[in-house]
Amino acid sequence: MRDARRGDLQRIRSVADYQFGKGAGDKLFPDSVEIVHSGRTGRIRQVYLDGECVATLRARDGLFSLTITGAKRIWAGMEPRRYWVKVSDEVAPFIAKGKSVFAKHVVGADEEIRPGEEVIVTNEKDEVIAAGKAVLTGGEMTAFKRGVAVKVRRGVAEKLSKKPQSIM
Repeated sequence: MRDARRGDLQRIRSVADYQFGKGAGDKLFPDSVEIVHSGRTGRIRQVYLDGECVATLRARDGLFSLTITGAKRIWAGMEPRRYWVKVSDEVAPFIAKGKSVFAKHVVGADEEIRPGEEVIVTNEKDEVIAAGKAVLTGGEMTAFKRGVAVKVRRGVAEKLSKKPQSIM
């Protein structure tokens, strides 16, 4: 493995470990990932696995935004699970289509969630249905009966983004 690629892989794994917990980097980014850099700045932008985007490294704060593929990889590989929000099965189909999670529909949430953090939304059967950004703390999500708890970025029922042809 070239030194630059090894350095990029170590960097994205370190960011994932910081953001999602120790060991998340190895679960999320195996050696076979493809790292895409910005053409203008040369910075890491997206990480692909088998042609599907796993995560995007945000320029704003240097942390990852997860895709459904990335959320599923973390959910399946991490113990103890962190940054999760469980919603009632009656609203799960709407959230899977990308609709926001309202506090009244939250049946459980990781107490360590803080507003602005990346979260994984599951149904009552523990199946990943969406990925998004927390608006409330984990405790507030379960205590409040009004307001948006999670702004969903992508739901499983939406079309997954494939790698653009120009990058392949």
